[in-house]
Amino acid sequence: MAKFLKKGKSQEEIAKSEAQVYETVRTILDQVAKNGDAAVRELSAKLDRWSPENFRLSEEQIQEIIKSLPEETIDDIKFAQAQIRRFAEEQRAAIRDIEVETQPGVTLGHKNIPVNSVGCYIPGGRYPMVASAHMSVLTAKVAGVKRVIACTPPINGQIPAATVCAMAFAGADEIYILGGVQAMAAMALGTETIAPVDMIVGPGNAYVAEAKRQLFGRVGIDLLAGPTETLVIADETADAEMVACDILGQAEHGPTSPGALITTSETLAQETLKEIERQLQTLPTADVARVAWEENGIILLVADEAEAVAEADKLAFEHVEVLTKDPQYFLNNMTNFGALFLGPETNVAYGDKVIGTNHTLPTKGAARYTGGLWVGKFIKTCTYQKCTPEASARIGEYAARLCALENFAGHREQALLRVRRYGKTSANV
Repeated sequence: MAKFLKKGKSQEEIAKSEAQVYETVRTILDQVAKNGDAAVRELSAKLDRWSPENFRLSEEQIQEIIKSLPEETIDDIKFAQAQIRRFAEEQRAAIRDIEVETQPGVTLGHKNIPVNSVGCYIPGGRYPMVASAHMSVLTAKVAGVKRVIACTPPINGQIPAATVCAMAFAGADEIYILGGVQAMAAMALGTETIAPVDMIVGPGNAYVAEAKRQLFGRVGIDLLAGPTETLVIADETADAEMVACDILGQAEHGPTSPGALITTSETLAQETLKEIERQLQTLPTADVARVAWEENGIILLVADEAEAVAEADKLAFEHVEVLTKDPQYFLNNMTNFGALFLGPETNVAYGDKVIGTNHTLPTKGAARYTGGLWVGKFIKTCTYQKCTPEASARIGEYAARLCALENFAGHREQALLRVRRYGKTSANV
């Protein structure tokens, strides 16, 4: 039976902090809905100390920003985007329209239609997440979205040059230096100067995630991406240095980021505890990572691989690294995860930045019912149908009887009209 050697915060503690975030976000969304640009400018000045003449960058500004970057940075961004584009294009090619004659004269089909407009949020702050431009803007463009706008906050009163470069290379049609809930509200609800979009996507802090939740319905969203989650599944073949490094490497995202170890080896579990403490002494982001580990870290001891799968599926974490003698077992048997990283040769940082898979992934158990961001999230699969006159009369007889069964008189009459118009007989109707 699985045994916890370390647990994180209780659900009651988590719920209390979430309630405060809810109220703050609701107030900001109401302000933007009522006052548009004026509210956006007031909030940006107050929260980010940023109030430029225009939040949207001109093409001239974008080109100047790109020119200011080192050639190596530009090359690195282009390399990462080439990997993400290649995988996204392969995913897009796997999505196909269908049309089938299900019986004589009855044709059914579906078309895959890109969303018309999307707003992408690229986080800034302590960690300007340049890679999120690739993951959202570029992926939307590969899907065929006509208008893609992107928002990112200023950092200490400055425009984040590398992020703007990545947005531009990814194909953003409009780039705004605007952050937080006010950016999400402006994109989703629209203002006098920002036309609203049909869908908002991208990661962010707890306030950005809550904004997406409250805006869902008025616009589409990709998924509710909360604090970064990392699970390492390891056996006696793993080493504690790598386990600790990979947990802390993601714990630096923020103080609420859970890191977990599920292992069949109590020796590895104890060594990992010591190794985490050792690495925290020198990790430059230990001020954040230590809080994340102490308040949200989990170590779970299990009997075997089967129990590891069962417990991992219960957690349904965003990132799952598998450091065992047989990583393929977990690919074959796990069902709840955002992304799997199989074997010691790969890691979450590769997925976050460059390898080609998307880093916007489900958190807080959402992996039980959804995958992460990909081209398919930007595509609506819409059905259609058509009938020959003979088929319409035949289907109409069945439809009329089934509508009567449910007491839908108007529905029944729609069917009967076709039977009378196209059929040779209306017997049994």
